[in-house]
This record gives sequence, C-alpha cells and structure tokens, in this order.
Amino acid sequence: MKAIKILLSAVMALAGVAAYAQQDFSDPRYAKWGETPEERKDNIMISSFLKEEVDNRNFNSAAAHLQHLLAKCPAASENIYVHGVKLYKQKINRAESMAEKKMFVDSLLYLYDVRLLHFENHPKRGKVYLLERKAREFLTYNQGDREGVRAAFEDAIEAQVTATGVADPELVAIYFKNLCDDYASDVVDAMTIVNAYDANAKYFENIAAEQQEFKTQFEQCFALSGAASCDNIEAIFSKKLADNPDDEKTLSQAFGLLSRANCESDFFFVVGEKYYAVKPSSEIAMYLAQAFQNKKNFDKANQYLRESLAVETDAVEREKLYARIGILEMTTNHYAEAVSSFREALNINPDNALAPFFLAQCYVNGASGCSGLSRDAVYWVAYDLLQKAIPLLEASPETAVHVDTAKKLASAYRAAFPTKEECFFNELNDGNTYVVNCGFARGIATTVRPRIQ
Repeated sequence: MKAIKILLSAVMALAGVAAYAQQDFSDPRYAKWGETPEERKDNIMISSFLKEEVDNRNFNSAAAHLQHLLAKCPAASENIYVHGVKLYKQKINRAESMAEKKMFVDSLLYLYDVRLLHFENHPKRGKVYLLERKAREFLTYNQGDREGVRAAFEDAIEAQVTATGVADPELVAIYFKNLCDDYASDVVDAMTIVNAYDANAKYFENIAAEQQEFKTQFEQCFALSGAASCDNIEAIFSKKLADNPDDEKTLSQAFGLLSRANCESDFFFVVGEKYYAVKPSSEIAMYLAQAFQNKKNFDKANQYLRESLAVETDAVEREKLYARIGILEMTTNHYAEAVSSFREALNINPDNALAPFFLAQCYVNGASGCSGLSRDAVYWVAYDLLQKAIPLLEASPETAVHVDTAKKLASAYRAAFPTKEECFFNELNDGNTYVVNCGFARGIATTVRPRIQ
C-alpha cells in the first residue's frame, strides 16, 4: 500500500512538473518565490515536494525541502509553515534522545518566529493567531522551560489586548494556572500571582456564558494558590476601592476572595458591609452575620440578618434566615425571640431540620421558671420535637453534625417526663391529652406519658 501511495505521488509530481513547464513564472504574482523565473519554478516545485514528503512520512527529505524554502523564499506561502509544523511534530514524537527532541522542539518554535516575521499582518492568521499558537505549542512541547512558558503566554495575551482590547479567557486561564503552578514550586513569588490576577481579572468581565468555566478556573486557581492571603487581597483591592468605593463588580470580587480565604480582618468587614449596602442579599447577610458572630459582635450579626429578612421575598431564603436568626438569638439568651423565629421557619417549611432541634431546647429553657407538672410536661413537647428533628438532621451532611446531640437530649428529656405518681395526683392517665400551661410551650397540646422508672 505504501509503495502504491509513493508511486501515485511520483505520478502526480511528474504531472505537476509538466504543468509548471507551461506557466510563465516571469509574471509578478510569482515574485515572492524567487528572483528569476527559473528559481521561482524550482521553489514552487520544492514546496509541492515538501507536502508530498510530509504526507508520505519521508521526513528527512521533507526537512531538506523545508530548509531550502526557508532560506530562499520564506515569505512565499503560509503552507511552508503548515507543512513544517507537521514535519517537526512528527520528528519530536520520533526523537531517540532528549537532546534530539529538544533540537526538534527548538526548530518547531523557530518556525513560528520566522512565520511571524513574514506574516505578522495577515488579516486572519497574523500576529495574534501565531503568538497564541506558539504559546500553546511551547506549553505542550517545552513546558520544562517555565520562564519561556510564561513569556510565550504573556506575549500572546499582550498581542490580543493590543489588537482587540481584550484577551481570550481560555488563554488567560491557562496562563494563570501555570503561573500558580510556578508559585507552588517556588519559581515565582506571591506578589507575581497577585499582580497577574490584578492585571487579568478584567478580561473575565462580560464574557459569554460558555466561557464562564474559564473565569471559575481563574478564580479558583487564585483562591487555592496560597498567594491569595488576606494581606495580598487587601493589597490588590484597597486602592481600587479607595478610587471607586461603590463599584459593585470590584466589591463582589473582593468579597468573594476574602470570603474564600476566610479573612475576618477589618478590611473584610469594610468590604462586606459596603457590598451589602450596594447589593443587599440574604447570602451576603448570612455570611456577614456569621463573621460578626465569630467576632462576638452579636448586635451586628442580628442587624444584618433582620435587614435581609425585611427585603427577602424568596420562601427558601426566608426559611434559612429565620433559622439563622433563631440560632443567633439563642446564642445571646434571647429565647423568646428565638422561639418566634424557629416557629416562622417551620411555618414556611414544616420539614426544616434545625428549627425543631433548637426549639425543643428553647422550650426546656423557658420552663425553668415553672414547677411541678407544669415544668415537667414541657419535656413531652421537647422530646416529640427531637424525635421529629433527628431523621431530618440525618438527611443532610450539613445538619448531621447535630444528630448525636439530638439523641442525647432526647434521652435526657425522656428521663425527665413526669412520674406516674405525678400524673396520678393530677388525674392524668397514659395517652391523655395535656395542654402545656407554662413557659414558651404554653398552649401546645401534647400526650401524657409517665416516666419509665
């Protein structure tokens, strides 16, 4: 089959020779192929032979043709470089030593330099196209040269920005990923990452939906690099926000990075409160509330949760806010307010897992001022709430951390049920209905169950 292919190529080459013999190479349109008509004819034929030899995998012969064309007529045709790239990629794959492979890689990259020299202003495949292709080839075949990789991508990005005002998000994401890898290997310092992030983040604004993944990669690389420390993030955004303190995009970007880095510095709170003022949302409020709670600033935490609740219309978000407010009120021993919030959460979603778990504890705490059966009957209500809460808590990894506590409390509450004697003296039988008349559980009907002794 190979012999047949070679024979066909030879036949086609002979046909080509005959065709060339009839052409007038003194025509100015052939001037790029050489100084004289004879030289032009020879170079055009050699260009044809280059393609044939590459297609037939006669790479040594093809290399000789390529070198001839580069020396004699490098600006004659883009196809010289297209076939040359194919040639050297094959040679790289077949290299028998690292030294030989490096030589072929250098030759491949050199092809892009020569092509750029002669075709920089091509309307479709000029400087922007060639530098991007070279950067990708550099990363593929010469990734050990970390400085070279960075330089190749920086040149490509600069060319895109110069030509269009923006850079390709995918190209920037690849560049930044490699830069973060270099930081992890101690090749570059943290400020190099910070400065690169600062310089390139703008290229992810207003991008198409199908390019959002590159923005996510870019942000995650920065967040996970270790260079995104609280001090470094502040260094980037403090000046930006000083110049434009109400810019929503900058605030969003800064708040997101500070949040992922678990920063709770003064700068974080300044950014967070400003961002919430510009764009109030329950998500931001809950994050700020937790941060303020961690700082023991419970008034601020409560303020943000309740402000968000006042404007939130989505039922799911309101449910979360009520539960969060209830927990915060419990933390500050405001049990009446906590009970009200947990009940509101249950009104929205009877299957809320946290509300019955914490509401049971509020009821027990609220019965501390009661005595006798009035106090002990509250444990019936609290126990039932925990029995409802436990399977709901178990259903989610986020709430499952409370399951052991809920089971221990349920056991303790069951042990605190009124005794048989207490029920007898109050004329209550097992299974009777009883309405609680004391504490936060006042008015709730429950079932009489004497303590098992």
